[in-house]
Amino acid sequence: MDQLLRLLMGPWTTYILWVLENQGTLRFGALKKAIPGISSRMLTERLRVLESAQIVFRDYRPTVPPEVRYGLTERGRELGAVLAELNTLARRWFGDEEDPAVEERSAPASGS
Repeated sequence: MDQLLRLLMGPWTTYILWVLENQGTLRFGALKKAIPGISSRMLTERLRVLESAQIVFRDYRPTVPPEVRYGLTERGRELGAVLAELNTLARRWFGDEEDPAVEERSAPASGS
């Protein structure tokens, strides 16, 4: 339990996982945009930690420009229920404001 909590309690970690759970696989820029206030350096660091723990996968495609996408592994998707429960608790404790990560997923795609 201690090892899992130490991994999940790193800065921004649970929010990164929440965004990937709700928005699916994203390119680095889209993921950074979905997490207001995070620096590129911090996002890269947290993604590397999550990738080494086999919670997040990194898909690199050598296109021009290179395309790098991040998403949850099977192990990462196992956290979905836990994140949903934390979201329920957060809404009960702190109000029922809409989560931007969830809003973006339910919004229609631009250009459609």
